[in-house]
Amino acid sequence: METPVLTVPNWSLGRERSVLHQGLDLLESADVTVHFAEADLDHNRTVTAFSGDASEVLVTLFELARVWLPAINLHRHVGVHPRIGGLDVCPWIPLAPVSPHFGEWIIESAQAFAEEFEIPVFLYEHSASAGSKASLPELRKGGFGALVGQEITPDFGPNQAHPYLGATVWGWRDFLVALNVNFPSENLEAAERIAAEIRSRRRAGEPGFEGVRSLGLSLADQGLVQVSLNLTQPFASKINPVVAFILESAGARGLEGGYTELIGVIPESLARESSLVYPRAAQIVKMEGYEPAI
Repeated sequence: METPVLTVPNWSLGRERSVLHQGLDLLESADVTVHFAEADLDHNRTVTAFSGDASEVLVTLFELARVWLPAINLHRHVGVHPRIGGLDVCPWIPLAPVSPHFGEWIIESAQAFAEEFEIPVFLYEHSASAGSKASLPELRKGGFGALVGQEITPDFGPNQAHPYLGATVWGWRDFLVALNVNFPSENLEAAERIAAEIRSRRRAGEPGFEGVRSLGLSLADQGLVQVSLNLTQPFASKINPVVAFILESAGARGLEGGYTELIGVIPESLARESSLVYPRAAQIVKMEGYEPAI
């Protein structure tokens, strides 16, 4: 499969230093471009983003899973981020016009992952079958606890959650921007109210908030509260106005000193126009002829 791809696997571990370093060393030695690989104690989560030839990216993903998944037990997992799996979500984004077999390749890779690790896999976004729960929030509803002991209907793998690793969400999706706005405060209620207002505006179809998902979270270990964002339509709902809305709303609620934190990657065109986000060079992804799938 010739299409160059980006994958952004999210892993439900963030505090196991020795095993984290093993995985990070593996990533650095792989024949892929590593854009992002950071763990967070409060989220208890590690986000990785790497790209390259599709076959090399897939090989690297499986090698990383063999290192990190044995260290995860969701029954003992504590963290503020929603999750249903050890490899919680694994999106795939083409970085050039897709080959005719790209969609099939994604599905075949999901099946291979489910078979090797004996983990149920749900396909989402463009990989989901008609009538399925195609969005990540729907699939994550209730978290890992809602899956335990229940019969489930994944696209691949067992019909019960893995006892320690839950289930994985996997699929081809359009580019999104994951962004946090952090405040040095303990006022979680203010962050939650701002996030709720964003969700309300999105549901109402207000221009500039299309596809903006938001949560208010407490990062107690860091002395912060956070408005966590996924801009799922970042070419329509621009980053600067959304961040400006959060900062203005925060000021009205007594939250000051807010700053942005880009998680993962950002397309080059969006980085140029977004003055309120400060990506490192490695986080900026160049894309050739990319268009969101319809």
